Amino acid sequence: MLRTHTCGQLRAEDVGTEVTLCGWVDSYRDHGGGIFIDLRDRYGKTQIVFNPPDTSDEVKEFARGLRSEFVIKVTGKVAHRLEGKVNPKLETGEIELRAVELELLNKSLTPPVSPSGQDLPSEDLRLTHRYLDLRRPEMQRTLLLRARIIKTMRDYFDEHDFIDVETPVLGRSTPEGARDYLVPSRIHHGSFYALPQSPQLYKQILMVAGFDRYVQVARCFRDEDLRADRQPEFTQLDMEMSFVTADDIIGMIDGLVARVAQEVLGLEVSLPLPRMSYAEALERFGHDAPDLRFGMEIVDVSDLAAEAEFRVFSAVVDGGGRVRGINAKGAADKYSRRLIDELTDYVKQDFAAKGLAWFKVDEGGKLASPIAKNFSDELLGKIGERLDAEPGDLLLFSSDQFDVTCKVLNGLRTRLAKELKLYQEGQMHFSWVVEFPMFDFDEENKCWNAVHHPFTATVSGDEPLLESDPGKARAQAYDLVVNGSETGGGTIRIHDGEIQQQVFKLLGIDEETATERFGFLLEALKYGAPPHGGIALGIDRWVMVFGGLDNIRDCIAFPKTQRATDLMTHAPGSVDAKQLRELGIQIRRADD
Repeated sequence: MLRTHTCGQLRAEDVGTEVTLCGWVDSYRDHGGGIFIDLRDRYGKTQIVFNPPDTSDEVKEFARGLRSEFVIKVTGKVAHRLEGKVNPKLETGEIELRAVELELLNKSLTPPVSPSGQDLPSEDLRLTHRYLDLRRPEMQRTLLLRARIIKTMRDYFDEHDFIDVETPVLGRSTPEGARDYLVPSRIHHGSFYALPQSPQLYKQILMVAGFDRYVQVARCFRDEDLRADRQPEFTQLDMEMSFVTADDIIGMIDGLVARVAQEVLGLEVSLPLPRMSYAEALERFGHDAPDLRFGMEIVDVSDLAAEAEFRVFSAVVDGGGRVRGINAKGAADKYSRRLIDELTDYVKQDFAAKGLAWFKVDEGGKLASPIAKNFSDELLGKIGERLDAEPGDLLLFSSDQFDVTCKVLNGLRTRLAKELKLYQEGQMHFSWVVEFPMFDFDEENKCWNAVHHPFTATVSGDEPLLESDPGKARAQAYDLVVNGSETGGGTIRIHDGEIQQQVFKLLGIDEETATERFGFLLEALKYGAPPHGGIALGIDRWVMVFGGLDNIRDCIAFPKTQRATDLMTHAPGSVDAKQLRELGIQIRRADD
């Protein structure tokens, strides 16, 4: 090794030791009598001093030419910092290295992204020069957090007798919702491999094969529109078990959550994690991945609204809609009429709401609002009682079809919780949402779609509903929710081939198409497939949530932009004509 220690390793007990450090010049200060630099590597920083009598005039003069991000090797003796110069912000802040020898390993241009800068440049510039962005201590801490989470996961599953099996990246296209990334075959012209959206079918095959506990850190690919928490290629912890119920899968992941929280955050998590049904989550919080770090639950007042002379409310109820509200405790004085108007514009623009009704609770406990004249005092009292209203509270209501009120009130409670600081930074809440609907109905195309995927089993006893009323059938599906973000989802699978065919038929997948796409799975189910189920945990989202980050691109070493491009390598890029001829591919413009 060129170095004897790292830049974050030396302490007061090393004083007097001759050491060699290598790293990047983080900062440079010339104080006339001496030159000071902070030398940085991924382990930390150490102050280097070039000053006689330890440093010769020749070495000191050489050091004057150093600049930010130059790569150097320094040899010298560890010494205490001068009295009053200790830096408590650094783990190496009690010592400094008094340089004797200096070797320049490489120069650097002036970096467009400064690893030690306080003000970040644009994300495009950071992604273009990702090798510089990754030098920032914040980015390095995030990738170290990622590595630690993955190691903890692997250790946990190894202790529980899981087998790590790699599944193919080049597979068959089996459309399951998102678009596949396709790879043309050079040998079989006109045929394509598909990059896996998940190892779903392979892990079910592994269960049929008798590997009753499978795990894999798997790369997955989906050609879909991107956003802050979605990437075209992502990593998931994929797990499958045989001879289990949904409770067994959930219990296994409960233990994993507790282990990762303890080892990564030093956080004790009480088990079992709380659960609620999908229906309950929508009723109480308006979302299937509710943030439970705070309350502000949704309350239905449709029955009371129907009695009001306020047609905005009563007409919605008469039309089969709902009137629901939330209570922002103590927020009446914090939201002026102007700020409430901003909230109204927010729900109109983001959730296509028709408006937002509100009341402030005055000192006497009465509900005050421009619309209060449309309600009797008795009715206002009942509404206030229903929402546990107290003086100083702000009550907000959405009146619309159920799904719209869910979106509006979930958006409001999420925004208000942040603005009102209803939870502490670093606070974590883990929970499960279970018993999702098996299907939803596509009104535009007049067909049923699988809420999770076509291989999901129904809740025991709901099988007859597949024929009589598919919309009421519940799935043995479960999502892990952390701080209002879905960080994993799984199901118990269908292990009976006839039921699988029945579900395919319901989804509009005829027998010929099912055989073409999934024939290998259907064939495997004929040979003694055990009951099985599993889950996939989004590692990128776990890192984002555990690291307290807002953008999933900050959790990945080399991410894509929202246009699915790599600004550093300029992928995707063109290929030469020879490669296209070998693949039997001719490029045409989309409008040809």
